[in-house]
Amino acid sequence: MSLLPPGSTIGILGGGQLGRLIALEAARLGFDVHVYTQSNRDPASRVCARAHIAPWDDKEALAFFAAACDLVTLEFENVPVATVEAVEAFGTPVRPGLFALTITQDRAVEKAFLNDLGIPTVDWARIDSLEELHDRVAKFAGQGILKRRRDGYDGKGQARIRCQDDVASAWEALGDKPCILETFAPFAFEISALVARSATGELAHWDCPRNEHDSGILARSILPSGTSEDTERAAIAAARKLAEALDYVGVLALEFFVMEDGQIRANEFAPRVHNSGHWTPEGCHTCQFEQHVRAVAGWPLGDTTRHSDVVMENIIGADVFAGLNQVDARTRLTHYGKREARPGRKMGHVVRRS
Repeated sequence: MSLLPPGSTIGILGGGQLGRLIALEAARLGFDVHVYTQSNRDPASRVCARAHIAPWDDKEALAFFAAACDLVTLEFENVPVATVEAVEAFGTPVRPGLFALTITQDRAVEKAFLNDLGIPTVDWARIDSLEELHDRVAKFAGQGILKRRRDGYDGKGQARIRCQDDVASAWEALGDKPCILETFAPFAFEISALVARSATGELAHWDCPRNEHDSGILARSILPSGTSEDTERAAIAAARKLAEALDYVGVLALEFFVMEDGQIRANEFAPRVHNSGHWTPEGCHTCQFEQHVRAVAGWPLGDTTRHSDVVMENIIGADVFAGLNQVDARTRLTHYGKREARPGRKMGHVVRRS
């Protein structure tokens, strides 16, 4: 693979805040960025060289977008597979490609893939009917977490089951759709392992942040995490193994539950830059957004050494002016440019260095 020179055009499928932050970093490195999204109000569409506004299934618009780009990357994991296929059919490379998407878009496929690699998860089962759910809940000591196999994120598409009386309402709440049931994980805390892999197989990783959630949404990431060296090494090794098995190009995050004894259980992975890596611009020599651009462009990966202790806090559901008074010499605000605040919506984040 040849190095993509500055002045080339990188396309991004998806127009949210992750696309915005990738686009800004790509522009800093000398690239033009085209974003393909469905609304000109999306955060990324307003900071790029060109925004292609069209539905995911518009073959003509996708062909025009693909022709304008030297390569294309992904902002989030729920880009339709058919959309990526249409871009690749035009001959424009997509990094990461279809394989990672087909694995991560179905929770059952994802869990099985992790387990086949020897990466442990909590006990889980496929659920295709209410009868199966009743039976499996009984085998899981009368409780568990029911999750839709597709289209869940930030705690959405999930229902907690505490006893058999919750089964019917949980199944109905998730729309009678294929699900998985997971056992409760009696974990001490959560961490994530973020790795980058280049097209030549070069790998790099960051320190693992400790992640705290509120209502299923990441509230803050803390470095150092306080986890043991053995636990962190195991998490990073698992993420590197996953990236290699996927023949992955770009930044990838693998989330873990850390049990009381220090053992880890993988929760899920994201084939993209990740909210728990938003501290890296302020805390590391090379942030996740620059690293992702470097990886997909065929450039050498940068130094991921952490130079500061940091806490990243999400601004969730607050008004558009939230965080304005939190800035000082060691604190930096990043706003995503969203014009409307809603409950549970990520509006930006604040990183504090110590």
